[in-house]
Amino acid sequence: MNCKFRRFLGIILGLLLWAGPLAARDVRVIRVIDGDTVVLASGYHLRYAGINAPELHTRFGSPEPFARKAFLRNRQLVEGKRLRFEPAERRKDRYGRLLGYLFLPDGRLVSEVLVSEGLAMVCYYPGASRYYRKLLAIQRRALREERGLFGTLDRGRGPYIGNIRSRRFHRKDCPEARHIRRRRIFKSLREAFWAGYCPARGCRPWPP
Repeated sequence: MNCKFRRFLGIILGLLLWAGPLAARDVRVIRVIDGDTVVLASGYHLRYAGINAPELHTRFGSPEPFARKAFLRNRQLVEGKRLRFEPAERRKDRYGRLLGYLFLPDGRLVSEVLVSEGLAMVCYYPGASRYYRKLLAIQRRALREERGLFGTLDRGRGPYIGNIRSRRFHRKDCPEARHIRRRRIFKSLREAFWAGYCPARGCRPWPP
């Protein structure tokens, strides 16, 4: 094997290793961690792009409202099954998890099922927003029908401060809100979710 061929083979293998976990393909889910994260047979953790489910494991110990239901529904939908995986434009999140989308055999996104039942909320992420508009339309329907967590929202108790750049919203007394330059004011949680904003971390405006 000459030097040029070995170099060429090394490049090809490198490209395959680079693209391997990101290529659109069928995958098997072996375990569900919570409402928006699963473990694949390959060992990779997959975080559903474009949504956020209520936190099952919190620093306070108690899960957020509907977190358990979101976990159980996600497990019912995907655990032990082979499903179509589509990677997001952004390869991984800050925790090193794959970002992408799982499709059920009937063609629906797992994420759209969770959002439609009020068990997850739409969250905009740069590089992981391919289905943002589709999911937001589904979320608005869930808001109208007051499904799941969307049926528990108060219509007042604002204002909430939205960050137009990140599409996150904060409590009005949150220190981070004071530094937002491009802001949008929401009178209620319902109004913020309708606009496609999701709760900021830190002094979270939801759960109330």
